[in-house]
Amino acid sequence: MINRILIRIKVIQILYSFLLMEKHFSLESIAESPTKEKRYAYSLYLDLLVLMVKVSESITQRGGYQPLANTRFIKRLKNEDAVSSLLAKYRMNAFPFAGLVDSLAGKVKDSGIYKNFLKDFKEGKPEADTTLWRDLYNILFYPDASLNAVIARSSGYTISGAERAKDLLNSTFTNFMASRDNGMEAETMLQQSFDKAQELYFRLLWLPVELTDMQERKIDDRRYRHIITDEDRNPNMKFIENTFVSVLRNCTALVNYIEEKKISWTDENHVMMESLLKCILDSEIYNNYMSSPEHSEKEDAEFWREVLKKVVYSNQFFLETMEDQSVFWNDDLDIIGTFVLKTIRKYIDETSGILPLLNQFKDKEDERFGSQLIGYVLKNRDQYRSFIDNVIDKSQWESERLAFMDVVVMETALAEILNFPSIPLSASLNEYIEIAKSYSTQKSGGFVNGILGKIIKKLQDEGKLLKR
Repeated sequence: MINRILIRIKVIQILYSFLLMEKHFSLESIAESPTKEKRYAYSLYLDLLVLMVKVSESITQRGGYQPLANTRFIKRLKNEDAVSSLLAKYRMNAFPFAGLVDSLAGKVKDSGIYKNFLKDFKEGKPEADTTLWRDLYNILFYPDASLNAVIARSSGYTISGAERAKDLLNSTFTNFMASRDNGMEAETMLQQSFDKAQELYFRLLWLPVELTDMQERKIDDRRYRHIITDEDRNPNMKFIENTFVSVLRNCTALVNYIEEKKISWTDENHVMMESLLKCILDSEIYNNYMSSPEHSEKEDAEFWREVLKKVVYSNQFFLETMEDQSVFWNDDLDIIGTFVLKTIRKYIDETSGILPLLNQFKDKEDERFGSQLIGYVLKNRDQYRSFIDNVIDKSQWESERLAFMDVVVMETALAEILNFPSIPLSASLNEYIEIAKSYSTQKSGGFVNGILGKIIKKLQDEGKLLKR
């Protein structure tokens, strides 16, 4: 039931909050007033980082592609002044580990770590290289006898200094994995959001069951009052005996989900349920249904479809409760609520007596779409931002003062346009323009449309984008 419209919205929401508070990766710094041993350890630490860069650059695939040189960890190392300065230095001077680059690259290529990385990378998993270099160093580099022999011959060597360098490296790996620009946390947040959307779908389908049970208890209670009326003695049981509610009760997949998640509307929000039931009983939909002589499966299902659509989804108490219960549901309700109505409509049309529950995703492609999209944005943000900055009219806009939501929308749109060839260009453009209108400023739709249009034309003219 999670379609690409909702996936795009969720990706934008996750990226916005994630990038707004991102913690960037950084190298370890040298200690204040360092001893000779600490200076040696820090120098060795930096040389080992350079070694990783050189090993990554020596491993190529067909066409000259360097899979390891394009990993996020290596890219970040190259952006660090300390590493980039050493790389420049060693282009002119001898690199102490130069003779080990080819042998270590060979060990890397033969390792299961590297092969698993290539497999995960091919499948579009954004976390594929998160632990890669930590594992390569600790499993392949650190125990390597030739590397340790060169280290032992280096000027200023001490065993404790070499161990200190190793500790600095592992702190750097930990820093990288904990940094909020490595994608794992965003990926986790996205999956949690998808799971909450699925929960909302099942919750909404189960709501008629609990409202019916609540009304049945009220009817039973009235039978034992001191003063009872004819209506109390012989109540109209049409609402209680609604056949669609029976279908919901007997849907194994629905019941199993509700029991597994321990969902109970009444226990969680008793006051809201009482209020919602009263609104239903006071509604014209209820009065028309109860007074109608017809009593068919189609009418029973249509009654609950109308109640959900016209009473529940517009009930302010209900909406506030949903917003308080999950940060994701405020935006999910429109789309997931529509899919619940479509599920009931399909049940009515098929007349099979079986509730046609929707899967969480339409297919595997949709299931992968969100995580791949986040991965492309985080991997190529700098490039996408340069595209934006290069087409902005500097006389009207200051690049650094653009609305952050607009930037996130445009970067995500570019990630989709450039990496998903099967999605029509017009479909991507229209979706992100609508998202900008809904989630950013009043003028954002037109602004995003104009900037993306200029970027697309430029990329098409340069032959970098074949979509038309």
